[in-house]
Amino acid sequence: MPLRVLLTKPTHDCHDRGVRHLARKLRDAGFEVVFTNFLLAQEVVDAAVQEDVDVVGLSSSSGGHMAAFEDLMRGLKAADADDIVVIAGGVIPDEDAKELKSWGVRAVFGPGSSPGDVVTFLNAHVKAA
Repeated sequence: MPLRVLLTKPTHDCHDRGVRHLARKLRDAGFEVVFTNFLLAQEVVDAAVQEDVDVVGLSSSSGGHMAAFEDLMRGLKAADADDIVVIAGGVIPDEDAKELKSWGVRAVFGPGSSPGDVVTFLNAHVKAA
């Protein structure tokens, strides 16, 4: 069974070209992809649980990512869904990436990362439920 991946953008973040490109590339690589846009963290949690995904990828390009990830991680734990792998993408400073990883975010893919990097990571580190 292929990995199920939910890709999303936080509500405040208007640039979604990169995450849409990633969605296409993940589908081409055999992943099942659910794409949502401009949701609150609790809505992302609800979608992740309803869609029974293995991975949530949140992309942020305009700041505010720390609060969005904090709410997402808290929401997944409260929903007893903290076994879902969370990855980050977008414009995230290195210091923030380190902190996100300390919160349980498994990988951060910043500028210069390719869809192939994400495919390789997911195939190596995530098992389908």
